Amino acid sequence: MEILKKQIIIVAIMLASVNSFAQNDAVIRKAFKDSYAQEYNKLYGEAIAVLNKVKDDNSYEYNLRMGWLYYMNKNYNQSQLFYQKASSLKPYSIEAKLGWVKPLSILENWDKVLQIYEEVLKIDPQNYTANYWAGVIFFNRKKYDQASKLLEKIVNLYPFEYDGNHMLAWTYYYLNKHNEAKALFNKALLYKPDDSSSLEGLSKIK
Repeated sequence: MEILKKQIIIVAIMLASVNSFAQNDAVIRKAFKDSYAQEYNKLYGEAIAVLNKVKDDNSYEYNLRMGWLYYMNKNYNQSQLFYQKASSLKPYSIEAKLGWVKPLSILENWDKVLQIYEEVLKIDPQNYTANYWAGVIFFNRKKYDQASKLLEKIVNLYPFEYDGNHMLAWTYYYLNKHNEAKALFNKALLYKPDDSSSLEGLSKIK
């Protein structure tokens, strides 16, 4: 009989715990829902305040969402801290890393941006965003050999896509691969026939 009483108590505790978790989940869902409503109205500070009612430093979803809301609220330092936390909670999350580069780019922390893109490429070597923008960073640093390797991936994956063809064309131009550059400028012009940058590139090639 004593054993039966203990079992009843244990079951009662478990049911109470399940009910508590269910109520907590409902509160969290409502906070997220309310934050979306505030964001829709561009009231980012209010959206942050609503979500802070269910603050959980160990929640990936909370940190990711706060990173976005602080970014939209133009608090880039705070935004990048939340994205960093989300990335640390889910190290293989590409969405957190690509979110993280947004505030870092505004802050012009290009070394960190490049590092994050390289981390993304270790997880997903074909990732368009990381390949393209890491290529652009190398291009801006006049590291054309490194830029070309990344941008070539883009052109191979998306042969009739303006950005990849245009950037690789300029990269080849500075590598003195003028025949290849000419072909890519012409391909970019099929996509954007009046593109001034591609027309300029063609005019520079003898």
